[in-house]
Amino acid sequence: MNALPLIFYIAAGVAYAVHFARHNARAGRAATTLLLAGALVHTFVIGMQTMEVRHEPFANPSRAISTFVWMLTLAYLYTELTADERSMGVFILPIVIALQILPALYPGIERQDPLLDSAWFWVHVSSLLFAYASFALAGVLGLTYVLQFKEIKKKHLGYFYTRLPSLQVLDVMNSRAVAVGWIFMTAGVVVGTIWATQARAATPYNPRAQAFSLDDPKILVAVLIWGFYSFAVIARGTMGWHGRRAAWLSALGFAIVLLSLLPINYFVTTSHTF
Repeated sequence: MNALPLIFYIAAGVAYAVHFARHNARAGRAATTLLLAGALVHTFVIGMQTMEVRHEPFANPSRAISTFVWMLTLAYLYTELTADERSMGVFILPIVIALQILPALYPGIERQDPLLDSAWFWVHVSSLLFAYASFALAGVLGLTYVLQFKEIKKKHLGYFYTRLPSLQVLDVMNSRAVAVGWIFMTAGVVVGTIWATQARAATPYNPRAQAFSLDDPKILVAVLIWGFYSFAVIARGTMGWHGRRAAWLSALGFAIVLLSLLPINYFVTTSHTF
């Protein structure tokens, strides 16, 4: 079922590439239409999975990544439609496609666990996934800022200069994406702390619940991500870290996010492995 949105995302990615390379307005409109269709199909898939397991499909690593891809797609579509700027699609879609391949090939099994029967858990995971989607968008904006900056610095106003938004626009978009992500990340960490405290008290003999601590690699990385982006927000607001410094921070931060989403999710057994 996860292959259905993937097909639309691949088609949209090709259309965005044609639009970026040739300044083809028709290809741009087709890309947006295909991406919207993919997001709608993905929404249907997530809805069906929710009905299947009777809760939001977040506990399984592959389904969590699928949900992250869906949120990233919606976040990008909102940015594109509000800013009327399609040039970022060629950078976003490779991430969307690469990550959606994982749940398409390895859908996994969603297991029932009493620990998941809490509204706090679902708010916690939803907030973190949306934060990660915002950080992914910020990371791409940061990388494109660096590409644009290098062309301008070399006084070679060529391929990227004629296709990407201005440095000022990229910096403002990056700032907003990081700020939104940090707000949701903070909410996710706070709600997760509440949920973990309640779970430990309610199930004193459950080894998984008792393992909710900073010794858990997933929890540790999530706290590190929150601390990293807290620094990014403070550095921009009080230390004047705008432009290239903020761009590199966003790119590095997204690399840490990918560490949490991929290697830790798939290859490390943690208290969050359900």
